[in-house]
Amino acid sequence: MAIEAWFMDESSEDQRLPHHRNPKEFVSLDHLAELGVLYWHLNPDDYENDQELKNIREARGYNYMDLLDLCPEKVANYEEKLKNFYTEHLHADEEIRYCLKGSGYFDVRDNDDRWIRIWIKAGDLIILPAGIYHRFTLDTGDYVKLMRLFVGEPVWTAYNRPQEDHPARKEYVKILNEKVGIALEAH
Repeated sequence: MAIEAWFMDESSEDQRLPHHRNPKEFVSLDHLAELGVLYWHLNPDDYENDQELKNIREARGYNYMDLLDLCPEKVANYEEKLKNFYTEHLHADEEIRYCLKGSGYFDVRDNDDRWIRIWIKAGDLIILPAGIYHRFTLDTGDYVKLMRLFVGEPVWTAYNRPQEDHPARKEYVKILNEKVGIALEAH
């Protein structure tokens, strides 16, 4: 089962809605990979013993992990946090999220600055490259349990757009322009 992704409409309606264009315009895994977005579908019911997850973590150096339950009942200032996650930003490092339960949306910018909405559900592991403009929101289910993976101690600093002079952004744009291949095969 592959992840679903599509070009978003320009509506300012509730961010938790799908925001499909009319007609719908889906985006392939290959197109996401061209942007540096990697994806795997794993078994969320056995993540503690999942050999494929262990292989990914080892190959990419993800030695730190924590879990995050995101829902109105478990997060203080939930609406404010969701608003912050939905502000367009980038990071100096990859953003790695593995959805164990629930669902939500990662939105990323493509080469033409269009929003692509990526719907993650239980079993989806997604890696956003350092320097890509993105944002996150829950869908109308208002619940997601995520595993966050990091290289070394967790650093989660968001740099709100514009950040064209940020070193991670410059490197990301350079790689996009060179059309460099992806180091680890995703599916």
